[in-house]
Amino acid sequence: MTVRKEKQEERREFLSSSVKLAGAATVGALGVPMLDGLNPSAATEAASSVEIDVTKVPPGGQVTVPWQGKAVMVMNRTPEMLATLEKVQAQGILKDPDLKVPQQPPYAKNIYRARMEQKNMLVLVRICTHMCCIPLYKPKPNSVRPGWLGGFHCPCHGSMYDLSARVIVTSPAPRNMAIPEYHYEDGGKKVVVTKMYPKARLC
Repeated sequence: MTVRKEKQEERREFLSSSVKLAGAATVGALGVPMLDGLNPSAATEAASSVEIDVTKVPPGGQVTVPWQGKAVMVMNRTPEMLATLEKVQAQGILKDPDLKVPQQPPYAKNIYRARMEQKNMLVLVRICTHMCCIPLYKPKPNSVRPGWLGGFHCPCHGSMYDLSARVIVTSPAPRNMAIPEYHYEDGGKKVVVTKMYPKARLC
């Protein structure tokens, strides 16, 4: 083989290898984003949940934080506030006293609409089920109307809810307010809201 032919062969091999490498790099560059797209990033996972320090919520108080474009509220109900729940139920003024409409996860299907290990803590999506307004927190008795035992009042259209966010019969709102999926961490000191309960509807 002449020197000229050897150089031509070397040149062909070099070009062939370069094309293969370029092709592999392109496939790799496209493949990585595709694989990454199948796995949510740490930022995405962090944005999908919210953590709230419940030790900073005083008895009778509440804190509302933004979460996935919605307002999530954590309320620390006193024993006196919890006692009003049975009174409201006994009055027969609730649209869905037995929680037949799935507006809460199964572990919150009770009079407190909460996890029983911390039944005083109400975790809810603070959105009226009528037209997606933000109801006011009105815990003081008689602050909305005579005989009011405490709860939530939506001044936009008059919907009312008790201290478990259960809708009262005279309200235009059709359903109880939604309870998201959540759990406790750090020995119950921190509540972590993870996602909407799939069967629940906001408005």
